[in-house]
Amino acid sequence: MPPMVIDLRHTEDRRDVVHRAVQALAEGRSVAFPTETDYVVAAAARVGRAVPPLVAFAARHPGEPLLSLALKSADEALDWTPQITGAGRRLARRCWPGPVAMIVPDDHPESLVRQLPAVAREAVVAAGRLRLRIPGHPILAECMRMLAGPVILAEPLLAGGQPVTAAELEAATDGRMALILDDGRARYAQPATTIELVAGGFQVVRPGIVSEETLRRLASLMVLFVCTGNTCRSPMAEALFRRLAAERLGCAADEIESRGVVVASAGLAAWAGGPASGHAVETVAELGGDLAGHESQPLTESLVRQADVILTMTASHRAAVLAQFPEAGGRVEMLSPDRRDVIDPIGGSLETYLNCALQIREHLQARLDTLGLPSGKESDSGTTPPRSG
Repeated sequence: MPPMVIDLRHTEDRRDVVHRAVQALAEGRSVAFPTETDYVVAAAARVGRAVPPLVAFAARHPGEPLLSLALKSADEALDWTPQITGAGRRLARRCWPGPVAMIVPDDHPESLVRQLPAVAREAVVAAGRLRLRIPGHPILAECMRMLAGPVILAEPLLAGGQPVTAAELEAATDGRMALILDDGRARYAQPATTIELVAGGFQVVRPGIVSEETLRRLASLMVLFVCTGNTCRSPMAEALFRRLAAERLGCAADEIESRGVVVASAGLAAWAGGPASGHAVETVAELGGDLAGHESQPLTESLVRQADVILTMTASHRAAVLAQFPEAGGRVEMLSPDRRDVIDPIGGSLETYLNCALQIREHLQARLDTLGLPSGKESDSGTTPPRSG
């Protein structure tokens, strides 16, 4: 019996499509979904009988798992690979949903892989590794939200590459599935990039639409400092941290981004493009930093999403960030390890600014070992990330 094909471009009731797809998956049948790069075939991972048909469709890549696990969100990666590396967490948060597949270790006793049927475990694990993916097309995400349990994906291959239309997918699988969701030609019509997490960072296993250079930038550690106006305290913290990080990495202050560290500052009530306070510029220069080219910027959702660590100058700043961006809760801390507010020098003398800067530097030195600065191979990315925000 040929599969049912639903054209998403001419569907009046999208909810009905989602319900049909979820029902098919729950019953152990295969469903073809569009992604931003290609078309894939999905099945419910907890339904053992659904796995063998997917294995038959899957392209073979030496040393890789036959099937990918599709996740609902980047945060869910911790359920499957509890000891994911810092670079892996950063890439997951910044690349997903999107055209990047990530091969990660399956070496933790608390991984949810242990709860899958044996036939599914054998298909998603190869040499102690999993391949995780969160495609950027919304239809799969909508279905996964309604389905109990995870979804596994097969990525068929044609002679000319991966199928980028529903018709190509149907041809590649001889139509052996319950349902095909057709959304026209895949947006990028290029392979997703597959990477593997390794000690010190990652390596590209199969090149795709996202370049290695871009991934190096996205894997960088980003530290964000926040105050009120982004003209005094947070810019001084940014400049002083840049100098301390450079000393730790053994490079010049303007080279830390090429070593995998991005540092930025922003203000909760900042105007864009304003200079740092004159006293702040003078004080930082006296301590070996440079604020001459600083331009203030407001705190934005993009900055918060990209930052790995957000350090605020006061408790009220931290509360304000969390009130506006509650999803960043685990990444927002006060600069002071013992939760002391950094004094506000605005309107004060040069001596007041110096005392403030010395307080900031003291806190930075106390925190330096806890911020996850890269070292060795991990800091040798050879690329320069752009300024965020």
